[in-house]
Amino acid sequence: MQPLALAEPGSAPAVYRRHDPALLRDALRKMILVRRFEESAEQAYMRGLIHGTMHLSIGQEASAIAATLPLTDADYITSTHRGHGHCIGKGADPKRMFAEFFGKETGYCRGRGGSMHIADVQRGNLGANGIVGGGLPIAVGAALSIRKQRRDAVVMCFFGDGANNEGAFHESLNFASIWKLPVIFVCENNRYGMSMSVERSTAVPHIAQRAAAYDMPGVTVDGNCFADVLEASEQAVARARGGSGPSLVECETYRLRGHSKSDRNRYRTREEIDAWSARDPIVRFEQDLMRYGLLDAAQAQAIRASVDAQIEAGLAFAQSSAAPSRADLTRYVYTQTGSQWPTPAGACDERDRA
Repeated sequence: MQPLALAEPGSAPAVYRRHDPALLRDALRKMILVRRFEESAEQAYMRGLIHGTMHLSIGQEASAIAATLPLTDADYITSTHRGHGHCIGKGADPKRMFAEFFGKETGYCRGRGGSMHIADVQRGNLGANGIVGGGLPIAVGAALSIRKQRRDAVVMCFFGDGANNEGAFHESLNFASIWKLPVIFVCENNRYGMSMSVERSTAVPHIAQRAAAYDMPGVTVDGNCFADVLEASEQAVARARGGSGPSLVECETYRLRGHSKSDRNRYRTREEIDAWSARDPIVRFEQDLMRYGLLDAAQAQAIRASVDAQIEAGLAFAQSSAAPSRADLTRYVYTQTGSQWPTPAGACDERDRA
């Protein structure tokens, strides 16, 4: 990275001036942590240490971390199959996330969920979801619960551009608006729903325009610009917390990896990927902080060193953790048995176990 001419701290954008520089540096650390977590998970997969697929959000880190920054531990999120950044943004411990990837008992879901289904309810993460748009009605239900209990909390619902054409998207926004529920809908528009471009799948040029149909604010921001995402998120969270109802925030971003590990990227050009790589959100945010005197080279180096140490410790923790016992195969699993539904699998008799 080229040296930058420093500006006066007072000339920084208002959204930066409202926050302690230490908080902004911690946000940068989280973005780097998301990147290194996913890179390390990808390497473990390539080495055959992790099985199954994964959906990486490399290139989308500003969207996840800036959007979640205004949330408290009392607030909730619902996430997607590409949700590792949201999980870390809400305060998850990467070592337990690694353990979940490795299918270990020490993982957040005891190794049963894997990459696409991490949940951390104690910190308000109601879970990632392998169903496209699956988190939308869950978020609305959680927001309705908050309203009924008269609690001062909000729900942030993450979903991708592919979900904006699902019926659950329209039903959820309509219901949330009618009830003025405290929910923030965050669309991470990374331009492709699997291999279908948003231009070919969606009639409007900006997904945020669809908010007008449900009488709520809709805004489209540069999802690779930390300041723009944070500004939009703060406004939407304040609106929801103040009782004015939901908002739709569209973060225009890009996944630098394929849809999943089986994606051969035949629908994108190398030139397009390179152009978006040049807009790397981590580099842009780090340069911003340095430009405004909120970060220096020594601090940046220390952040990266601490992240590398945390990743190394997390991988070691996951690899050394115990795998689930075969005797516990049916624990935490619910199934329909005759007229009893749902029935914990552990309650079935010996004939059912056969």
